[in-house]
Amino acid sequence: MQTNPPDSVVSLSTPKGSVPSDASVVILGGGVIGTSIAFHLAEAGATGVVLIERNLLGSGSSSKPLGGVRATFSDPGNIMLGQRSLEAFENFGEKFRTDIGLEQVGYLFLCSDENALLDVEESSKIQRNLGGSSQMLSPRQISEINPFIDTSSLLGASFSPRDGFAQPSKVVHAYAQAAQQLGVTILQDTEVLDIDATGHQVRTVHTSRGAIGTSSVICAAGAWSARLGAMADVYLPVEPVRRQIGLTRQSPEPLPKVPFTLDLATTLYFHNYRNGLLLGISNQDQEPGFCREFTYGWLDSFNRAAAITAPSLVDPDLEAGWAGLYENTPDRNALIGKSHDVDGFFYATGFSGHGFLQAPAVGELMRDIWLDREAFMDFAPFAADRFAGDAATVREVHII
Repeated sequence: MQTNPPDSVVSLSTPKGSVPSDASVVILGGGVIGTSIAFHLAEAGATGVVLIERNLLGSGSSSKPLGGVRATFSDPGNIMLGQRSLEAFENFGEKFRTDIGLEQVGYLFLCSDENALLDVEESSKIQRNLGGSSQMLSPRQISEINPFIDTSSLLGASFSPRDGFAQPSKVVHAYAQAAQQLGVTILQDTEVLDIDATGHQVRTVHTSRGAIGTSSVICAAGAWSARLGAMADVYLPVEPVRRQIGLTRQSPEPLPKVPFTLDLATTLYFHNYRNGLLLGISNQDQEPGFCREFTYGWLDSFNRAAAITAPSLVDPDLEAGWAGLYENTPDRNALIGKSHDVDGFFYATGFSGHGFLQAPAVGELMRDIWLDREAFMDFAPFAADRFAGDAATVREVHII
């Protein structure tokens, strides 16, 4: 079985010269969040921007072959990030002259119990009030737009027709290439060894290729962020958890086109992938850790869920698979902001599976935070210190 779908890691020409001795800001992480931030800073006129990636661009969580794009959330902040990003994805081809494979097939969240249905109905109202496309469907309407679903156990679903999926590697490449053209220095195969924050002020980033003097860093290192934060004595509660997906064998004829479908009760999900399907499940038995080896262990949970929700998908015929890392926070919502304890330490991480779909808006938001100018939304609810003491955390219904 092929375990790494082709074209999932970005190839970008970055001559391996010496690292710059100083920078105005060093971005840690070359995935979709880091490259989006780099581009948006450079587009706004920032100079001396350096992006560091330990391996190759997009080789972490952004290496997934397809990623969902949606504004289907219950928290207003997540909705705003999703909507602004959706607009950016819709205009991506025109702005960057590249096809990111955007398919707006919609998102379908299935509900099989009354509490879930009430939560989804309420979140759909919030989305519509903020300009979203979410609507509630009956079991009969569900079967009309997704013939794979057995609706006998369902009470209803939310459907957001503007949502869909795209190809993360193409987005990473476009952002990185544009950032580079605007003067951003991109250092691949470069590991951060330490961050000097003597006197509660960022001063130097020490790498495997030399030291970079700087007064600010932006941590966008996904599952690896807690370790980097600890180097500067900044607490970033991000825990890596393996998530796996399977790609079914390609059919001679196209399968019925269906929405990106997620079952809130079982956490099963699937959508079209060329002439096959991409499918997976949030395996609750998965222990935290950095393991990214693909196995078949998740299929037992998937088959039990499929037997209830989509019986024809039991024992899928897989021809490829992918294993990557979710970067989970305690409330499964992002960390966005700046440290109040260490001057010059900024962060955008812990997206818990939502990084790709929020990346364009997060790039804009971090640009404005770093430039200390008014942003399009209040980022305070996503601050890392919400987990300290009695601070309120973010409650989000639409998490798989």
